[in-house]
Amino acid sequence: IEIAPSNYITDELRTKMGDVAVKAALAVGYVNAGTVEFLVDKNHDFFFMEMNTRLQVEHTITEAITGVDIVAQQIAIAAGETLPFKQEDLSFKGSAIEFRVNAEDPQNGFFPNPGRITRYHSPGGPGVRVDGCVYPGYTIPPHYDSMCAKLTIWAPDWEHAVTRSQRALKEYDIRGVKTTLAFYRNIALSDVFLQGQFDTGFMDQHPELLDYKPFEAREDIAAAVAVAIAAHAGL
Repeated sequence: IEIAPSNYITDELRTKMGDVAVKAALAVGYVNAGTVEFLVDKNHDFFFMEMNTRLQVEHTITEAITGVDIVAQQIAIAAGETLPFKQEDLSFKGSAIEFRVNAEDPQNGFFPNPGRITRYHSPGGPGVRVDGCVYPGYTIPPHYDSMCAKLTIWAPDWEHAVTRSQRALKEYDIRGVKTTLAFYRNIALSDVFLQGQFDTGFMDQHPELLDYKPFEAREDIAAAVAVAIAAHAGL
């Protein structure tokens, strides 16, 4: 799960990190979209982790809060064009959350769960974006990354982003393989997540969030009720 902007990073710290990221790119003569990653400790000291000469999986949340199509800009820069904006033209609007929907079993150490998708229904509505490649009948191979899709949520503020995530995750339905969706539903419904109380040790601190039941879609419930009624009526 990725969020933007971070509720832990102050404007001052964000500016410092941005300056260091720019210096790193200039030092190696890098030109194009790129990602510089840092780790921040409890004292708000930050440490360089890595630089990727491309956009990252979580570019969608940056696009959501800045309004910049980073993919389009990456292609334009590679074609020799210059940026159509300056740093001072950019600002953040709202909050965004991205959920990496993976074919994994969270209750079994996030072990990959390749297989054939028998049903696929993605959510929609305002502030909901889904980037994916799977569909009913698609077989998730065991040889590659287990990611099925990316669910990106945007809202005017953090609280609305979380409640919108709850609704979208409830609507998202993938059958045939185990996924991280039910696990994410548990997280999105938790008070600690709504309060923004999380760090890299989140799951070690809240292992109870791995205790969930498989999602039951409405049609499954309706079918079970119909069978019960039919049995009661002697049909």
